Amino acid sequence: MTIADVPERFRVASSRRENEDTWTVELEPVGRQGLDFAPGQFTMLYAFGAGEVPISVSGDPRRPGTLVHTVRAVGAATRAVCAVREGDELGVRGPFGRGWPIGDADDLDVVLVAGGLGLAPLRSVVYAVLAERERYRRLVLLYGGRTPDQLLYRDELAAWSGRDDVEVRLIVDAADQTWHGQVGVVPAVVDRAELDGGGAIAMVCGPEVMMRYAVEALVTAGLPAERVFLSMERNMRCAVGHCGHCQWGPSFVCRDGPVYSWSEAEPWFGIREL
Repeated sequence: MTIADVPERFRVASSRRENEDTWTVELEPVGRQGLDFAPGQFTMLYAFGAGEVPISVSGDPRRPGTLVHTVRAVGAATRAVCAVREGDELGVRGPFGRGWPIGDADDLDVVLVAGGLGLAPLRSVVYAVLAERERYRRLVLLYGGRTPDQLLYRDELAAWSGRDDVEVRLIVDAADQTWHGQVGVVPAVVDRAELDGGGAIAMVCGPEVMMRYAVEALVTAGLPAERVFLSMERNMRCAVGHCGHCQWGPSFVCRDGPVYSWSEAEPWFGIREL
């Protein structure tokens, strides 16, 4: 069931700080059932008195009673969301948008490529794949951040790394004395992952410049453009394609995305005016 027009109240069950400017907030519905969503979809979070903002759902799709978002405090509305405490309330509309093509990944390697906050929209994919692990071949998570303390979900990254059915490769732009892993940019990890391009599907989210070079690396590794997907998440305001702020070429990101195949996105991705 969706909530399209008027925000409904959700109560903050918990709020956890991920790093200096990012929090993960868990919400529970007030007076209604949970909110079903597909990995890659987003909701509009309304902070009363501060405004509304689109945020990807980053929780487990098998737990619709708990709505999870990871939010970076960059504006009035997101700062208000990040400042909530247990028991506070937020408004929610959604879910909206076209999510990740999990249904097309049977018997394929699932390759997830994330940069910075881009892991949040892909976290639900990890949950979905692990819930039905036998349906897929390799699960490869390639993730990078500016510095080690900018990486999200560090406890989960450690837990996933400890499994024998998940491959996690991490990289940071700049290391500190605690970091013993790779240093560089995310596309470099793609080059080293030894992917089976003909038997893989890839899902990419992060800064647009990172996505461009990551996609190029994936295509060079042999993945066809129609099996490489990226989440655009840009300029969304109304969530239903009415306001026009997120128009991108012939599409509206909030309605026709935020997930696009590279074959759909490539003609528009390199146009600076868009």
